[in-house]
Amino acid sequence: MPLYAERMRRIGTENAFKIGPHIVAVASRGTPVIKLNLGEPDFSAPPWVKEEICRQVARDNSHYCDPKGILSLRQAIARQINTTRGLSVTPDHVCVFPGGKPSIGFAQQIYCNPGDEIIYPSPGFPIYESFIRYIGAVPVPLHLDEQSNFTCAPEQLAALISPKTKLIILNFPSNPTGGVATHDQLSALAETILSRCAPDVRVYSDEIYENILFDGQPHLSIASMPGMEKITIISSGFSKSFAWTGGRVGYAVLPTVEEADAFKTMNINYFSCVPPYNQEGAREALENAQSGPWMAQMARTFETRRDAILAELNAIDGVSCQKPGGAFYLFPNIGGVCKRVGALDAYDDLPPETRRTTSPATLFQMFALYHHQVAVMDRRSFGAIGTDGLHYLRISIAADLETLQEGVRRLAAAGDDGEGFQRFMAQGEHLV
Repeated sequence: MPLYAERMRRIGTENAFKIGPHIVAVASRGTPVIKLNLGEPDFSAPPWVKEEICRQVARDNSHYCDPKGILSLRQAIARQINTTRGLSVTPDHVCVFPGGKPSIGFAQQIYCNPGDEIIYPSPGFPIYESFIRYIGAVPVPLHLDEQSNFTCAPEQLAALISPKTKLIILNFPSNPTGGVATHDQLSALAETILSRCAPDVRVYSDEIYENILFDGQPHLSIASMPGMEKITIISSGFSKSFAWTGGRVGYAVLPTVEEADAFKTMNINYFSCVPPYNQEGAREALENAQSGPWMAQMARTFETRRDAILAELNAIDGVSCQKPGGAFYLFPNIGGVCKRVGALDAYDDLPPETRRTTSPATLFQMFALYHHQVAVMDRRSFGAIGTDGLHYLRISIAADLETLQEGVRRLAAAGDDGEGFQRFMAQGEHLV
């Protein structure tokens, strides 16, 4: 009898964390690493949020609470959703989790049996693809096109929907691309889903970056499209909007109270509850009048960085980068760089078993880290199925402008360092 269950072979991870030991190894040599890999805002949570948490702890609000989420937070979430999406949900439609990730896995476990198909964006948050395989469902990647700035046309989605489709995952603004869908695009996707899917198909709308938008764009949710409120799960949280990744407070708004109670049951089995003092901090984040201007200022800072770094990236020979409409990432196409340094040929020369776990962009990513001390993420880190021939990097702009400019300078130097890349390949280490 093997030690591990068979399903453990099917689950993946998040490479933004997995690359951490590599960064430590490089930094231990005495050269600081420019870290553009993690999706974490380089801001501190607002002081009124931190003060409320401390106040709640001092009041001894640190015991078990409602596994669905404390009522005061669920009321605040329902008000916010109704105001921003034009819906009429109640607090009973809301379930609170320790972060944004649990509802991704819970949705797949609650709605899907082995063999059911789950459509998800690629490139997309890596946990989408990872968990699909873990539960025995069938991953169906919806490949986002660079030419449409990493959104998708309704015909693309329609071609993937089948009688086995059970869950459709959407993510706007997008990680890793920063893509943002327009009202017309969301409306067309909604019409496609409503006309082609059975009533028990659910749409999981990941809106965790809802407050980080550029160029004056408002946040739009597919749940606001006519008829979609009956089948859409709205997922969001406080990690990105409030630069509070360690607080671990996320939530989902479910189409029915019965479905919200099913998610509550999963909470009970996994976590019992989210710490009530953190939930009160999240409530304060939503209700405090200072929060809106605070988030807007953070978004403007990211927009300024985007504009500066986008121009510098596109000035690199062999790089082309679309202009993201939200989140805090750039997703440049580095196909020309991979060709110039020899990564395409080097990949072709690798043994088949190694090729299955890497890519030309991965080779360049690891070369840039070990030889030029800049940490970024490769395309495979955001969905590996069907990505042959796609050469991209994700660059997080959650760093000050001087750091970002130095990171881009190092990437440009790596792209000109063909001899260094050949030495890296000859060493045969850190290729995946």
